[in-house]
Amino acid sequence: MARSAFWHWRHARPFWGGLFVFLGGLEIFLTVKAPLPVVVHVGMQGFIGYLLPILLGLLGVLLIFNPAQKLFYSLVAAVLALASWLTSNLGGFVIGLLLALVGSALAFAWSPTKYNPASGVREEMPEETPEPEEISQPAEAPGPPGVQPETSQSRPRHRRPSPGLLSGE
Repeated sequence: MARSAFWHWRHARPFWGGLFVFLGGLEIFLTVKAPLPVVVHVGMQGFIGYLLPILLGLLGVLLIFNPAQKLFYSLVAAVLALASWLTSNLGGFVIGLLLALVGSALAFAWSPTKYNPASGVREEMPEETPEPEEISQPAEAPGPPGVQPETSQSRPRHRRPSPGLLSGE
C-alpha cells in the first residue's frame, strides 16, 4: 500500500501532540478578553495571561517542526498548561487546559521508531540469538587480577555465616 508524502512527514514527528498543544494555546488565548490597556494596568498577572497561551502555541509549532526536542517541549507545555489554570480564565475554561495536557502527553509518548518511514511497516524488535555452547563458559571475575568479588565463599572463615543458618550448607 503506497502512502502519501504527508503521511510519512506526519509519522516522522509528534504531529497530533503538537497540534493539540497548539489548539490548546489558541483556545486559551481566545478566552482572554482583556484589552491591552487593562493588561498594562493590571500588571504582570494580565501580561502572563497573554504570554502563556502564546508560548503554548509556539511549543505546539516547535513540537511539529523540531521533533528532536520533543521531551523538553512536551514537559514545558504540560507545565504551562497547568499554570494557565491560574493565569488565563481557568485554563481557557478547562478546554484549552485539557487540549494542551493531552497534546503534551501524546508528544511525550511519541516514538520515532514505531514505523519505518521508508516502508510504512511496523518494525519488530530483533530477536536475540543464543550464544554457541563453547562460548558461553563462565568468564573470569571482573576486576584486577588476584582480587575476588565479595561472596560468602570468598570471605575469611570467621566472617562466613555459620553452616546451616543462611548459607545452605
